[in-house]
Amino acid sequence: MSEQRLVRSAGRYDKPVGRRARVVACHLSLTLVLAAAVPAAAVWWPALLDTPGMTAAVVFAALVALAASFALSLARIRLRLELRRTRAKEAELQSLLADSRERERLLNTILDTVDVGIVALDAAGRRLLTNSWQSALEKSAAPAGVAGATEEAQLLLTGQDQETPLPLERRPLRRAASGESFADYLVRFGETPGSRVVSTGARPLQDDDGGFRGAVVVFNEVTGLVDALAAKDDVVSTVSHEFRTPLTSIIGNLDLVLGDSAGLSPTIVRRIEVAQRNAERLLALVSDLLMSANSTVHVHPRRTDLASLVEASLGSAQAHAHASRVSLSMELPAPLWAHVDPLRISQALDNLVSNAIKYSPDGGNVHVSASNERDRVLLHVEDDGMGMTAADADRVFTRFFRSPAVRGGSIPGAGLGLAITKAIVERHGGSISCRSRPGCGSTFTVELPAQAAAPAD
Repeated sequence: MSEQRLVRSAGRYDKPVGRRARVVACHLSLTLVLAAAVPAAAVWWPALLDTPGMTAAVVFAALVALAASFALSLARIRLRLELRRTRAKEAELQSLLADSRERERLLNTILDTVDVGIVALDAAGRRLLTNSWQSALEKSAAPAGVAGATEEAQLLLTGQDQETPLPLERRPLRRAASGESFADYLVRFGETPGSRVVSTGARPLQDDDGGFRGAVVVFNEVTGLVDALAAKDDVVSTVSHEFRTPLTSIIGNLDLVLGDSAGLSPTIVRRIEVAQRNAERLLALVSDLLMSANSTVHVHPRRTDLASLVEASLGSAQAHAHASRVSLSMELPAPLWAHVDPLRISQALDNLVSNAIKYSPDGGNVHVSASNERDRVLLHVEDDGMGMTAADADRVFTRFFRSPAVRGGSIPGAGLGLAITKAIVERHGGSISCRSRPGCGSTFTVELPAQAAAPAD
């Protein structure tokens, strides 16, 4: 209750309290007079004709009657005051209840107006609130023939492959009920065609002691954006595929010419070699475009020694590092076992090491190390090159992203290597992060499973 309302309430009760005090005084006075007069009239007149002993008894009876009358009158007055106070409190509570209902109606109107879904959960995972947008979304994802399916476990939810049902423990409400906080978690509601892609996010609610008391989950439809990205990927994939065939033919014919270059002058041979290198570079770029356009990266993990993969990657990059005046080093226990696809992880390591060398234009050091955390293996690729800002580090895994410093430095690249690396690592069930500062180099950390995941029950 606001301060002004309290002041008004106090003012409202001031005058009634004064009037009640005067009424109480009048009642008390009248009661005392009547309580004294009536017994006195009954006592003293007979007492004039009676004995002294009888007079004392009658006086005592009059005093008892006076006390009883006084108590009854006081109780009656107090009862009336309490009744008035109760009625005033009831009126005030009714006013507060009306205000609360009005605010509830306003909140529900706002929640039903916004074009996002909102679900509030309590500490036990029970729903406290679901707005109309979310109810319509869940209705669209209900299985055919099942009317009124509102439980998340009953809904048709899939991942981005549009086929594999989302496990119960990975569904948004279940994750939120367990106290997990997440954002931009994409889930597909319903069956294709007609399914809807929704970006979900959750934030836990805490009490004064920091304990978990529930969560709020938000659902925002991004079907149009995802479809647009898929269409762009289709264009990139088609164009890249069309480039691959003529490039392969050009490289093959250049190889044939260089294989029979006895009658050619050294100048012509050098020019053909330049054309061959650039054609191979274009073919590598086309391969990266094809891979980035393919949303599904196929991996075949097995028990693999990461130390040997890192050693092979550094060996392959040695010539590039020497030309760029970069020193390569590694510090890993051997063997270092992990459950990964050796071919794909080698590709990811090559991208990271190549980037570390490329973005050290003034020379420097590239160091690869590893550490263990429970059932995970962490690989760290560190350089002391040009680095980047925190904002650029957050976007560095986005396809085609290149920081302004890189573009200004005329460093070649298409901004696909790190996006492909991220896709490979995440397909293994791992994660990759970047920590960097301008002029102080960058550190990329890859987290991979040390052992195969236990089979689901």
